Amino acid sequence: MIRTLGISAVVSLLLAGPAHAAGSIQLPDPSGITLFSLGIAGLLIGRHFAGKRRD
Repeated sequence: MIRTLGISAVVSLLLAGPAHAAGSIQLPDPSGITLFSLGIAGLLIGRHFAGKRRD
C-alpha cells in the first residue's frame, strides 16, 4: 500500500510540469486579487453593519 502510494506520488511529481502555451494570457498577481477582494468584502460588511446601526 505505502509502496504504491510512493510510486504514484513520484510519477505524478514527474508528470506535473509547467504548461508552456504559445499564446497564453498572463493573469494578474494572486495577492493583488486577494487584497482587492478583501477590500470589497470589508466595504460590504461595513455597509451591512452601518445599515443595522441606524434602525
